[in-house]
Amino acid sequence: MAHHRGGPVWLFAYGSLIWRPECSSTERRRGRVHGYHRGLYLWSHEHRGTPECPGLVFGLDRGGSCSGFAYKLPEECLQDSLLALWRREMPYPAYRPHWLNCRLDDGSKVQALGFVLERHLPCYAGNLPDNLLSHILASAKGRYGSTREYVEQTLQALRTHAMPDRNLEARFKRCHAQSQAQQ
Repeated sequence: MAHHRGGPVWLFAYGSLIWRPECSSTERRRGRVHGYHRGLYLWSHEHRGTPECPGLVFGLDRGGSCSGFAYKLPEECLQDSLLALWRREMPYPAYRPHWLNCRLDDGSKVQALGFVLERHLPCYAGNLPDNLLSHILASAKGRYGSTREYVEQTLQALRTHAMPDRNLEARFKRCHAQSQAQQ
């Protein structure tokens, strides 16, 4: 995928890449993209769930805006960084790599590579009802841990960096309480 404007390559992180970046960077800046929002909309049959008990992971979906980090990738090892990133984020064609308009914390704008959900694929879960999300939070666990842990780590990272996702916080609180009652 060619960077259509040339110059440095930036990566937009909105989920686990915030607290567990896959590649090195020469700069990390708070940023926001408009036109997309973060949501637990992607089924995970391996990393955060199993085929028998699927979990969920975050993806960028149409509408709204999303805060996160923009990482400037180092030119000297750009291919290695992108390869490591691809292996992590694209083992299955669940996302569409896309250049996003990202406004950095100082007001400047960069084009940042982001991973946008493909709604037409079977791995797209969409916005599930609270009762189903509660069940997934209570039971889904995969190779890298549970969906609940994944959401908690992302929320904590967002809070730590003073960019809480209030909608996600409220939904997690509501659904986590329901999931505790189910156990």
